[in-house]
Amino acid sequence: MFLFSASIYLQELKRHAPDIFDSCHQAYASLERGEDFQFIPESIFESCRSDSIDYAVMEKTSSAVVVPLQAGWNDLGAWDAMWEVRAKDEHGNALSGDVLTSDVQDSYIQSQSRLVAVAGIRDVVVVETADAVLVTHRSQVQSVKHLVQQLQNDEREESTLHRLVYRPWGSYESLSSRPGYQVKHIVVNAGASLSLQLHHRRAEHWTVLKGVALVTCDNKEFELQPNESTYIPVGSKHRLTNTSNEPIEIIEVQIGEYLGEDDIVRFEDRYDRV
Repeated sequence: MFLFSASIYLQELKRHAPDIFDSCHQAYASLERGEDFQFIPESIFESCRSDSIDYAVMEKTSSAVVVPLQAGWNDLGAWDAMWEVRAKDEHGNALSGDVLTSDVQDSYIQSQSRLVAVAGIRDVVVVETADAVLVTHRSQVQSVKHLVQQLQNDEREESTLHRLVYRPWGSYESLSSRPGYQVKHIVVNAGASLSLQLHHRRAEHWTVLKGVALVTCDNKEFELQPNESTYIPVGSKHRLTNTSNEPIEIIEVQIGEYLGEDDIVRFEDRYDRV
C-alpha cells in the first residue's frame, strides 16, 4: 500500500520517469472539456509508456520508508479469491443471490438477475449476470482471460458493452434483442439531452414511463407525458431532452436490419461527441 501527497509523488515521478511525467502533464493541459465530462486526448495518452508505480518510482526513490502492517490481505483478483473470503455454508459453498443447490460442495455461486440451480458438482465457480453466465472449475478461473480474448477475436459486443451502459446524459439497458428488433430501457438525467442524431438503418418507437420528455423529430418539437408514445422514422433527425428536475424513463423499441451502436450520425451534442 502506498501513501503520499500528490506533490511528492509528482516530484519523484519527474525525477525517475520524466517521460511519463511529461505525458501526464501534456494530457492534463490538453483535456477536452465537455459540459459534464473531461476527456484525455487519445493521442497523448497513447504516447505514454506503460509502467507500474512500483517500477517507475517506488523502487528508485530515496524518499520512501516502509511501515509494517499486521492485517489480512487479498487482492480479490479472481473468482476463487471471492470464494476464499466469503462466508460459507455447511458444505463449503459461498452463495450469493437467488441460488438453489443440491449435493454441491466447495463452490462459489453468484446470481444477479435470475434463479441459478446447481446440482451434483464440487469446486466450481458459477457467476450469472444479465450479460452472460460463467461456469468454470475453481482451479481454472484464470482462464477467463482466454474467453475474453475469444470474444474480442469474434468481435462480440460482450467484450466492450454491458447490458447496462452509462452515457453522459444517463444510461440505457438492453432488455431484449433479436434479429430485426431491440428493446431498451432509457434513463435521461435531469436537465440532460441526447445528441441531435439520425440512424440510417433503424426506426425507433419511444414510450414514456416516468416524467415528461421533450422530443425533437425533424422540424417538430413536442412533449410526451407518461404512457404516451411516438415514432421516429429511419433517417429522421431526432433528439430526446429532459427539461425537468427529475430523471425520465423511456422504453425504446428499435426496428431495423441493423441495430449496432455505430449506426448514428450526430449533428449537435452538448458533450462534444459530434
